Amino acid sequence: MNAAEKAVLKHILTSNFVGASELRSQIDQAEVIATWTPRSVSIDLRVREPVRRASLVSNLVPVDAQVLDECGEYVGELLVWVEDGAALAGLEYAWVTDEMPTSLPPVERIRLT
Repeated sequence: MNAAEKAVLKHILTSNFVGASELRSQIDQAEVIATWTPRSVSIDLRVREPVRRASLVSNLVPVDAQVLDECGEYVGELLVWVEDGAALAGLEYAWVTDEMPTSLPPVERIRLT
């Protein structure tokens, strides 16, 4: 993973939920195995063994990570996907603007609720 991908994941996983600490421990073992489409910043991940497995009831991390532009307007959200509720599997940037983002937002523009 590149520095921006790690920073965004670390920021989102600062939220307190069951399994967050296990997912945080996987970041340095995670590697990008695919991008969703050409030029996409959404990625698929695989975590190298050994893995401290989380026990989420969903395959989506329960954090609302809203992306705001420089004016504070909502422009999208970030979703962290988990394989079988146990290991990091993807980072998705879902945008609501006309143009697809070309990079992940800086953590200062991510509001966690």
